[in-house]
Amino acid sequence: MTELETQAAESNAAEQPIPNREIQVTPKAVNKIRATFQKMGVQGGLRLGVLGGGCSGLSYQFKFDTQPRPKDKVFDFDGVQVFVDPKSILYLNGLTLDYKESLMQSGFVFENPNAKKSCGCGTSFTA
Repeated sequence: MTELETQAAESNAAEQPIPNREIQVTPKAVNKIRATFQKMGVQGGLRLGVLGGGCSGLSYQFKFDTQPRPKDKVFDFDGVQVFVDPKSILYLNGLTLDYKESLMQSGFVFENPNAKKSCGCGTSFTA
């Protein structure tokens, strides 16, 4: 390979997207999302995203949306669709969304390998 070909290959590699470790949603979370969709009569999917703010700098966006936006990454978990915008995927790549129940509390839990620090309630983080 010539020096010019090597430089072109390196330049191409730098433009490649970050390898997608994907987003995972546990079966328990999928069942809870599906049940909530049915209870509320929601048609569409779950939008996961990241917004500036919260006590740690970034906060999770978690809402229902009727359809994906043109540039969204769309994941399907046993018929439940999850929409993630291109900017948020940088912070959510590798995320596992779970649903946990205990005697004291229940709710969705974000297990995010990109979070260097999280707040006590688990709804905001620092990347």
